Amino acid sequence: MSPEISKPIRRAALVFTVLTLSALLLYTATDSNRLSSGSFSSSSFATIFPSYLNYSSSSNPTQELEEILKNASMVNNTVILTTLNDAWARTGSIVDLFLESFMLGDGTRKLLDHLVIVSLDERAYNRCRIVHKHCYALVTKGVGFHQEAYFMTPQYLKMMWRRIDFLRTVLELGYSFVFTDADIMWFRDPFPRFFPDADFQISCDNYLGRPEDMNNSPNGGFNYVKSNSRSIAFYKFWYSSRETYPGNHDQDVLNKIKSDQMITKIGLKIRFLDTAYFGGLCEPSRDLNVVCTMHVNCCIGMDRKLHDLNLMLQDWRAFMSLPPDLKNQSIISWRVPRNCSLDPL
Repeated sequence: MSPEISKPIRRAALVFTVLTLSALLLYTATDSNRLSSGSFSSSSFATIFPSYLNYSSSSNPTQELEEILKNASMVNNTVILTTLNDAWARTGSIVDLFLESFMLGDGTRKLLDHLVIVSLDERAYNRCRIVHKHCYALVTKGVGFHQEAYFMTPQYLKMMWRRIDFLRTVLELGYSFVFTDADIMWFRDPFPRFFPDADFQISCDNYLGRPEDMNNSPNGGFNYVKSNSRSIAFYKFWYSSRETYPGNHDQDVLNKIKSDQMITKIGLKIRFLDTAYFGGLCEPSRDLNVVCTMHVNCCIGMDRKLHDLNLMLQDWRAFMSLPPDLKNQSIISWRVPRNCSLDPL
């Protein structure tokens, strides 16, 4: 090839190379800005939030969940479940106090091996991976649960009903569960207090004295459910009843359907848990010698919850530091509710 012809070709190749490199650099800078501003492509999001890709594109979307449940389950295929969003997952927030209660409780530390934290958003999932070993990302397309969901707002209702539908899936996979809100402190192993022959057991805002009394006021923040055909049918009925009672959250709907003929037809055996063992701010457990869990219910607002949860843990530490004879004298009682309202929710 003559020098006269090869020179223009070399010049053109050089220009092409420069333009290609410029375009590549521009694309990289744009993609970096998009990542730092919080606008993720699905591939970028999946890099930070691995369960998102598995959940949204897997041919078997329950495979990851099944693996996590298997790793966390007790010998009888029972797990402990809680849900968490960013607002409750931040350092020094609800989840830290929740996990601390297991560490401080009487015989509860071992139960952490069976706890699965179900994260409702990316930040909660990332925090879970730091503080706990069994984490599952529950992705709801088109819905973000990262902010504090104020009581009875549309966001709150979506989050509560998403939880009910998810728990049905757990039952269908063959796993029984204790579901616990993260604003419940675990002070003793609750399993010895459960009824051995009940399908569905639930804590109460107000307990009337008999576990089979349908006039008890249930609280959906703590329940023990056995996986069987009756409980699965019940959770399907419960979830579908949101359409019968629109604008109600899961607990209110449960109150409306607990005596429904469909429950009798299903054959579900319901038992309500005594607040002497499974208490809350609505109706505290008075005797620290027998309390299993305490729920910061009847309380609206993150700051109020955090204040009273911290106070509750202080009271428990003081009780556990007593010699046995003084513990039996019940000289320490709860100082809560303090900042929390006693108005029933």
